[in-house]
Amino acid sequence: MGASTLMPASYIAHSDINDSVFVINLPYIKFGLGAAREVGYEAKRLGITSVLLVVGRRLAESKLAESVRSSLESQGIKVEVFTDVHIEPDDEAIVQGYKKVKDLKLDGFVALGGGSTIDTAKLLNLLYTYPADLMDYVNKPIGKGMSPPGPLKPLIAVPTTAGTGAENTNVAVLDIKKLHVKTGVSNQYLRPSVAIVDPLTTVTMPQTVTASTGLDVLNHAIESITAHPYTSRPAVASPADRPVYSGSTPVGDLFAPVVSWVVKYLRRAYADPYDIEARYYMSLGASLAGLGFGHAGVHVPHAMAYPIAGLVSSWHPPDYDFGYPIVPHGISTAIPAPYAFRFLAPYNECKFRLVARMMGLDDSGSPREVGERIFDFYMKLLEDLHLPTGLRKIGFTSADLDRLVEGAWAQQRLLMLSPKIISKDDIGTLFKEML
Repeated sequence: MGASTLMPASYIAHSDINDSVFVINLPYIKFGLGAAREVGYEAKRLGITSVLLVVGRRLAESKLAESVRSSLESQGIKVEVFTDVHIEPDDEAIVQGYKKVKDLKLDGFVALGGGSTIDTAKLLNLLYTYPADLMDYVNKPIGKGMSPPGPLKPLIAVPTTAGTGAENTNVAVLDIKKLHVKTGVSNQYLRPSVAIVDPLTTVTMPQTVTASTGLDVLNHAIESITAHPYTSRPAVASPADRPVYSGSTPVGDLFAPVVSWVVKYLRRAYADPYDIEARYYMSLGASLAGLGFGHAGVHVPHAMAYPIAGLVSSWHPPDYDFGYPIVPHGISTAIPAPYAFRFLAPYNECKFRLVARMMGLDDSGSPREVGERIFDFYMKLLEDLHLPTGLRKIGFTSADLDRLVEGAWAQQRLLMLSPKIISKDDIGTLFKEML
């Protein structure tokens, strides 16, 4: 049987010119209703005797947090609690947090919360295990992009939102405050040791949080499916040089049904927090999309989202009462997503037709027509979820364009995964359309 019948032509490359290898760093996932009760068992199984429970201040007072702590203590595990979690982690807060925990005697971490909490735990674990300047680990070109010399302490992630997929990825996202830019730390050791995904932990999410995190699931799925093929990357001199985000793969394409789950269940979860079927599939979709983008990566919408989140100065979204302006991550990716997908559809025709089918749309006609249908569908979804459809609605003006473009251009690790080679002019045009 010929190679062309085994895999799409886009995945075939000459190994002496382009890379021919991708890596799926699979997590250990425990999924199901009530799974969070088993965190103590999993910690003991990992040999943890003294753990740092990373949890936001409000959630720390909940019955869920009490249950998780009791589960750990019932196994004879000493629990220290860290609650200095920001809704969008930044470098200064992470460094201050590390100073508070660096002298504790810990042999494991548990993260209970959304993506920000899990990313905070990842970064605290990184600095605790291998102390260094945080910027040494931050991705290039903003930081040095160094990888730690070996595995970190065991980390158990218990997500309470259905969106980020942070429990399954080797990436942690953070703001660099002085640069007003969002970026990340990514390496093969950052992924949690265990992901415990319990849909029941998500029923208390407010409507806007449900909408934001659900759209993050949608974008993770679409971007990882439509990224350029992993074989488009230049061959690496050493396996250590291979990036965490490889580009789209045949395995990642298997998660395309996640798009259809979001289309079917997000509005339901938004309308009724106790729609357990909707919560079930949104949680499962978040984890599977996390597996997809955790190895394939994301591209233009996420690159554009980082400066949107980093530069906002006046918008206070409903259900996020933190006392300062913020664009939650899912919303910051959702605003540019329909514009980016419409623009990129002609450059990865087959994959965007697949996305359209998963959305229940007509995938016939020209690639531009398919892109327009995806755009229209996405904009209607934002309207149904009462979310902004453009930058002016969150306080941006044309005076912010240059900084937005520069902030997105700094995300080269993401832009390089675009199905089209992206220029600054392309980014500028997209941002202008969003105003």
